[in-house]
Amino acid sequence: MDELVDILDAEGNYTGKTVMKSEAHRKGLFHPTIHVWFYTKTAKVLIQLRAKNKDTHPLLWDVSVAGHIAAGETIETSAVREIQEEIGLDISPEDLNKIGVFKSVQEHSDTLVDCEFHHTYLCELKVPLKVLKDRKAKSPTYN
Repeated sequence: MDELVDILDAEGNYTGKTVMKSEAHRKGLFHPTIHVWFYTKTAKVLIQLRAKNKDTHPLLWDVSVAGHIAAGETIETSAVREIQEEIGLDISPEDLNKIGVFKSVQEHSDTLVDCEFHHTYLCELKVPLKVLKDRKAKSPTYN
């Protein structure tokens, strides 16, 4: 889904400009994203299989939840929204433990360059895996 994203400079500062996510990727413009790693009390980490139709890294394992921060959206609001959209879990911003912001540049092709600042969080998974949803399937696929 294409959406407006805020543009950042190479140090991660907001520039006041917004563009569609597709344009940011086509031109290699820095923009903010969220990554949330879920863990359990028994030291397990939830990972997610990327869809086969993704432009980058299809069918590879990835972070529990990740997504783009919409233009004007707060980082925590984005994280809570992405978690609900991707795995169907309702959390509050207080459940998120920020571990850092990480600059990432991935040149996939001449027309697809991910220049992102990943706002990265840890979050304890307090529910059984079976209650999580797979947004592409009718029933959960987590084991």
